[in-house]
Amino acid sequence: MKAQASHRCQRRIKGAAMGSNLWGWCQAMLLVMAFFAASPASAHLPDFTELVSDNYPAVVNISARARPAPVAQSDEPMPGAPFDEFLRRFLERDPTLNERPMPTPEQRSSGSGFLISYDGYILTNHHVVAEAGEVIVRLTDQRQFEATIVGSDPRSDLALLKIEANNLPFVTTGSASDLAVGEWVLAIGSPFGLDFSVTAGIVSAKQRALPNENYIPFIQTDVAINPGNSGGPLFNMAGEVVGINAQIYSRSGGFMGLSFAIPIDIALNVAEQLQTRGKVTRAWLGVIIQHVTEELADSFGMARPEGALITNILPNGPAAGSELRVGDVIVVFNGEPIGTSSALPPVVGRSSLQQPAEVIVMRDGKRQRLRIALGELPDEAELLAAAGRADATLDDQDLGLRLRETDQETRETLGLSRPGVTVEDVRPGPAEDAGLQSGDVVLSLDGVAVDAPEQWREVTASLSAGQRVAVLVQRETGPVFLSIRMP
Repeated sequence: MKAQASHRCQRRIKGAAMGSNLWGWCQAMLLVMAFFAASPASAHLPDFTELVSDNYPAVVNISARARPAPVAQSDEPMPGAPFDEFLRRFLERDPTLNERPMPTPEQRSSGSGFLISYDGYILTNHHVVAEAGEVIVRLTDQRQFEATIVGSDPRSDLALLKIEANNLPFVTTGSASDLAVGEWVLAIGSPFGLDFSVTAGIVSAKQRALPNENYIPFIQTDVAINPGNSGGPLFNMAGEVVGINAQIYSRSGGFMGLSFAIPIDIALNVAEQLQTRGKVTRAWLGVIIQHVTEELADSFGMARPEGALITNILPNGPAAGSELRVGDVIVVFNGEPIGTSSALPPVVGRSSLQQPAEVIVMRDGKRQRLRIALGELPDEAELLAAAGRADATLDDQDLGLRLRETDQETRETLGLSRPGVTVEDVRPGPAEDAGLQSGDVVLSLDGVAVDAPEQWREVTASLSAGQRVAVLVQRETGPVFLSIRMP
C-alpha cells in the first residue's frame, strides 16, 4: 500500500511540474508573438510629424479672382427713378432693354503653392491663376499679400508669383530623378479650401505621359489630391520638394487613387526662364512619332520594342533638312535612352538650342549615330499649321483590300507632299488584321514609297510569304505605321 501511495504521489508531483512548465512556455510564446506582430508596423510605417512641422510654414494658400468684364452702357439717358424707367421699358416691351447686359459674375479659383526663396517667389500651377486679375496669397501665420504674376506657362501648367516680403520660410528642393517607385511621399495643400491639409502615399509610377501633356513626364502617386491641392508641393521623406501636384484621374471630380505631379527639376527650369526672360523656350525636332509595338519591332529588325518611330518629318521643321528619315526609330537622344515614344518630347524640350543633338536611330536593323540641329518650339497655332492635317484601282485579293489613286482634293485636304494610294475597301484578311482602314492613304510599304496602285503590286510581289513588313499610312489623326504579314 505504501509503495502504491508513493507512486501516485510522484505522478502528481511530475504532472504539476509539467503543467507549470507548460504555462510558462505559453506565456513566453505569447510575448514573442506580440512582439513580432507589433514590430513590422512600427518599423515600417513612417512618422511624418517632423517633416510637416519643418515645411508647412513655406506652403501657401492662393486665391485668384478674375476681373469682371466691363458692362456695356447705352447712350440713351434714363430720366426719373430707375424703377420707373425699368417698369416703363418692361410694360412697353422696349427692345432696347436687352441692350443693357447683366454684369458678369465674378470668377474665383483657389489652389496651393509654396515659397522657393526667402524674398517671396512662389511656384504654383498655371491653371490656378490663369486669367486672374487679382491673386491673394495667404501664409500659415494668416498674413495676406497681393501677388504679382511674374510669368505663366500653359504648356507645363506652371506659374511663378512674387509677393513683397522678406525673411520668409522656403522649401528645400530635391530631384524627381532620385525617386523610386514605392517610395513614400507627402503632400501639403488646401483641398476644398481646407487650408494646409496633409496627405501621404507612395510613388506608383514615374515618367507617366498624359494626353495633351507631351513635355511633362509626370510623377504618379496614390497621395489623396483633390481640388485646391493644385500647385502644392510633393515632398520626399528627406523633406525635399520633388514635385508639384497638378492633376488627378477622376470620374467623379474627387480623388480616385491616382494623382500626378510635375517633377521639380522641370518646374525650377521653367521658373528660372520666367524670372529671367518672362517666357519659356523649348527645343523642337519637327517630327511626328508613334509607339513601337512588338510587331513593328520585328518588322524593323529590332530585338525588342523601344524608342520613338518617326512617321512624318514636317516640311518646315528643324529635322526637314537633316539625315533623319521616316521609318527611323529614335532609341537614344543626347545620351538618354528612349524607352517609349512618350519619353522623347520631354527630353527634346529641355535640350539646348545652341548645339546639335546627338541622336541614335535604328535604321534597316542597325544603329546609326546622327547629329541634328534643333529649333525653338513654336506656339500652338504655328505648330498645328506646321503639322498640317493628316488623314489615310487595285484589288489585292490576297491581302483583302482595294486601292485607288489618291485624288487631288484628298492630297490638299491632308497636306500630302506626295500622293500615296488610298484604301477604298478592307475585307477580312491580313490587311484588316494589321489595322488598315478605308480612307487610309498608304505612303510606303516595307520602306518603299508607294505612289500608285501598280507600285503596291510591285512591292508585294518582291516580298516572301509569312514575312512581316511595315506599312506607313496617313489618317485624319496623323501618320501611323502598321505591321502587316504577307500571305
